[in-house]
Amino acid sequence: MLLGFEHVGMTVSDMDRAIAFYCDLLGLRLVLRKSADRGELAFLDTGSGMLEVFAPSAALVDRFRDVPLHEAGLRHLTFAFSDMDEIVTRLGAAGFPTVEGPRPARNSTLLKQLAFVRDPDGILVELVERGEGR
Repeated sequence: MLLGFEHVGMTVSDMDRAIAFYCDLLGLRLVLRKSADRGELAFLDTGSGMLEVFAPSAALVDRFRDVPLHEAGLRHLTFAFSDMDEIVTRLGAAGFPTVEGPRPARNSTLLKQLAFVRDPDGILVELVERGEGR
């Protein structure tokens, strides 16, 4: 029997920078940070699942590459917020302007509005404000 969503894992180039973005700016909570084989590992709690972050010891050369629509893969991470204006303003002030939006969501049954921003490694992060039905 399914208990719920546990976590998704990602690789970053700099653990401190990733924690500053995801915890200090977006509000995730650091629950574990430790040395791991060939790098450093952290788990960041969203309140409804976790983000596993791995920073390899060797420097990353390549920046994140968007997955084209015709390829399988993860396209973005999505986090829900109660106040879209507040999170967009906070991210912009920290040097992370939106790359799209905020705008009304096309799927208005689930979402009221959305915006996209890129994290320090260029990973696309969707910010959503939930609709009335959620």
